[in-house]
Amino acid sequence: MNIDQGLFKFDFTDHHAILGVSLEADAKQIRKRYLKIARKLHPDSLRSATDTEKQQASDFLSKMVNPAYEKLTQDKEATEYKIVLKMRGQQLKQQQAGQQLESTPAKQLVGASNASNLYNNSLKSLADEQYDTLDQVLTVTGQISELNLAYLISTAGEGGAPAAAPAAAPAAAPPPGAPQPAAAPAPTASPRQQRASIIGSYLNRAREFENKKDYSRAILELREAVKSHPNNADCHAALANLYLKANQATMARIHLKKALDINPENPLAKGLSPKINKAAGTTGKATGGKGQSSSGKKGGGGLFGLFGGKGK
Repeated sequence: MNIDQGLFKFDFTDHHAILGVSLEADAKQIRKRYLKIARKLHPDSLRSATDTEKQQASDFLSKMVNPAYEKLTQDKEATEYKIVLKMRGQQLKQQQAGQQLESTPAKQLVGASNASNLYNNSLKSLADEQYDTLDQVLTVTGQISELNLAYLISTAGEGGAPAAAPAAAPAAAPPPGAPQPAAAPAPTASPRQQRASIIGSYLNRAREFENKKDYSRAILELREAVKSHPNNADCHAALANLYLKANQATMARIHLKKALDINPENPLAKGLSPKINKAAGTTGKATGGKGQSSSGKKGGGGLFGLFGGKGK
């Protein structure tokens, strides 16, 4: 189940595109759409399908649809995901990423005065056919992802910034006749603080799975993190550590090198270097920082990097 990555303009998993729901869909709409897709992919609905087609449907459900539904229906993760989307839309608008769009509906959406109506109509048309034919699922999902990207660009800056942290309780009123203190502005998290909070959440969730020795889910968490924040040394180092524990030395070496390229003094990466070299059967500093060689090959990722992948 591979697909041309050029179809996808997000640099992280587009859960809304997988489910074919609007970026503004509420929990009820998401659940209704999920149940509809699950029925279409259920073996009872595929009685005339071949064994290969039934396995393909099962893979779509277990590897794409179920994880996307889980992400969008967990309050904490859904809130963080919305923050990431809003920040991404603002970045893309500044980068004029709309020039990279390929599909006609996505191109028409950028700069349209009726962006919301156009988006919803185009999305409905694509979603209606998304899971009708198994061979076209990935292609249509890619088109929805591009449409979502165009909508983010069109609506960037609308609705204000993500909600700030709650203000502290007001102080007691000063006694009569005392000078009135100047009102302090409500604290607002900076973009850097927001990014740090999101990255911290990814790392904490991955650590929880790691403690349960559920390395596959921990790895999925950090793969999401490095897609959204590719230049964060802590995420790459933590991912290298997880791949090492999962006995995937080649992938561990790739992310170790990335961590050291970003920050040669990262303590976790420095401590992992000899262990990963030994596990990979290498010597010296092949996984070192900038300018040093590595025999690691870049790993494939399939749709949004969702299915993992072996080095190739």
